[in-house]
Amino acid sequence: MATYNFTVIIEPDEQGFHAYAPALPGCHTFADTIDEARANILEAIELHVRSMLEDGEAVPIEHEPLFITRLSVPVTG
Repeated sequence: MATYNFTVIIEPDEQGFHAYAPALPGCHTFADTIDEARANILEAIELHVRSMLEDGEAVPIEHEPLFITRLSVPVTG
């Protein structure tokens, strides 16, 4: 059994929370709580990676260091 590490984004939306793995296009889920979103995205990633392996696709490897930040961008106009 291999272990893969992926960055996951969990953000609020109109219905609750949206979770996705940027390195795995199409791997998204929705939930009412952050904990549920975390559990759902873990399952979604496992199924996504398993499908990629079964189809003979290469699983992307995220390289360190990863840097996520929030920027304030002033816009005039």
